[in-house]
Amino acid sequence: MKLLALLIGLIVERLATQFFHLRRLRWIDRAIDSGFRLGERFTNWPAIIPIVILAIMMILPVLLVRLMVSPEFLARFGLGDLWFSFPYFVLAIIVLFFSLGPKDIGEGVAEYCRAVEDEDADRINETAKALIEGDVPDSPEERIHRVEESVCIQANNRLFAVVFWFVLVGPVGAWTYRVTDLIRRRAVFNDLRQDDSGDNAVLAAAEMLHGWLAWIPARLTAIGYGMSGSADGALSAWRKADDGERLTQHTRSEQLLARVGVGALALGEIKGETISERCVRGAKAANGLVIRLFIIWASVISLMTLSGQAL
Repeated sequence: MKLLALLIGLIVERLATQFFHLRRLRWIDRAIDSGFRLGERFTNWPAIIPIVILAIMMILPVLLVRLMVSPEFLARFGLGDLWFSFPYFVLAIIVLFFSLGPKDIGEGVAEYCRAVEDEDADRINETAKALIEGDVPDSPEERIHRVEESVCIQANNRLFAVVFWFVLVGPVGAWTYRVTDLIRRRAVFNDLRQDDSGDNAVLAAAEMLHGWLAWIPARLTAIGYGMSGSADGALSAWRKADDGERLTQHTRSEQLLARVGVGALALGEIKGETISERCVRGAKAANGLVIRLFIIWASVISLMTLSGQAL
């Protein structure tokens, strides 16, 4: 039932593009900011403790609903045989839809490519910033590289890691991962708005929590990039050392995804190609790599569903 719900949820996610705006969950930002402010009162606590408490509070509603739709709970009211697992099935699809994203990678790449083709500097900066989730490099060549890396990174954050935790734990697992990513994204956004460049304990704690959950799926996704693209390029990139020795787990995972993803693309130079053409080609190639890996994951899930191996 879990795998069937996942398969249907992925199909819905691909088709219901007109509803993508609903899962951006803007209202949750206010709740996260309130949690950040509350955590600042406990100055003697390590920053990770308030962050974990905030995450638990955001996960708790989904956990409670999950318990209420369990067959054991419904059986107490004589609904077990009647309803079977249908309430869980519906919950799984809804939670999965809101856990993926918040924005589709393909849609973001398409908007970025259109901006480049139109030579609209403002739109290029805006769409590239949405993919990079940070400042956009001034150099076009560096921006090209950063966008390609970011597509490979964001595919794991927005899609593959969510699917991994859904398969492993169910709706609560998928929502748990999304909550840690929402907290991380909000901490990054708040840090970019601050003028000071000092250490941000909240951001470090948010990235630490997210990094714990992203570690395994990031490596599975990196392996998948090698299967979906150039295996030699991916393997060579994997063997390269991280940039620096004292990196957080979150940063190590992102650097691995970026290196292996770009290595799997194995994009060569084309004589006479302009910067804009190279920019569009690289972004579309990165998105194509993600689509091929998505097809592989969907195929494996379909086979598991047909074979009846419900986890």
